[in-house]
Amino acid sequence: MPRRPLLEFEKPLVELEQQIDQIRQLARDSEVDVSQQLQQLETLAERRRQEIFQALSPAQKIQVARHPHRPSTLDYIQMFCDDWIELHGDRRGNDDQALVGGVGRLGDRPVMLIGHQKGRDTKENVARNFGMATPGGYRKAMRLMDHADRFRLPIISFIDTPGAYAGLQAEEQGQGEAIAVNLREMFRLRVPVIATVIGEGGSGGALGIGVADRLLMFEHSVYTVASPEACASILWRDAAKAPEAAAALRITGRDLLELKVVDEVLPEPSGGNNWAPLEAGQTLRAALERHLDALLALSEQELRDSRYRKFRAMGRFLEKESHNAECAA
Repeated sequence: MPRRPLLEFEKPLVELEQQIDQIRQLARDSEVDVSQQLQQLETLAERRRQEIFQALSPAQKIQVARHPHRPSTLDYIQMFCDDWIELHGDRRGNDDQALVGGVGRLGDRPVMLIGHQKGRDTKENVARNFGMATPGGYRKAMRLMDHADRFRLPIISFIDTPGAYAGLQAEEQGQGEAIAVNLREMFRLRVPVIATVIGEGGSGGALGIGVADRLLMFEHSVYTVASPEACASILWRDAAKAPEAAAALRITGRDLLELKVVDEVLPEPSGGNNWAPLEAGQTLRAALERHLDALLALSEQELRDSRYRKFRAMGRFLEKESHNAECAA
């Protein structure tokens, strides 16, 4: 079985894991009873892993969010849906592979599922453009959301992108306009919309499918107006200061829950979702079903009014603080 890629701060666990592997091999090759020693080492490794992941800095959470083995949109869809049907194309000649969508069932409910899709390796990442959608991707997403609205299908979106693709051709094809249209149109949808940041949510690329009645976020995911590397380059002209930028941007679930940007932060298995993807899937599915039950109890008008108020309230306390500071001066 191939070893999972280890992040820099996970390296203290390597020696313990090697010892555990050696003892397991010894148990297979002989009749020596090593169960007690194996249990002690596994308990120690689990405790150390918990200690490491409970004290992650924002910069380290970014590494976890970008882990190549972290479950992707299609991974979660396969966990939830036995009858998933992917829908293609924006009806303008494009079918962006960085943003996927289709119809499936969450339990007994038919739903529309949409999300960014990264690759597992370099070849797949190139095909998926590293999860950075083009204008065609956002237009495809809007077409599918319109379809969901027409047939009254709740919309489930999965956010996992460093940002929308910023290439010259994407700008020529109207990247900003495509995202802006999605922002406007998602407010008038008559069906519940639940978005989850499953990895990294960057800039307008995340917002293009992120105007939701409920915004969920995994414990080690990040959600930010710009990548820390871009922020450091802009503010200090030095991308090496990305860790300082990550702390200043307040991109973690705890920060964003305090700022009332996200509605719930979902716990991750010890070591992150890449260590136990099925457990992560169960956690997410339970949260989606719970929030969907609450949203489906609202009328269409109540749903849209609530969505509007939710986004209008964001940042209001900052304006109040600024006003108080001006008055004091």
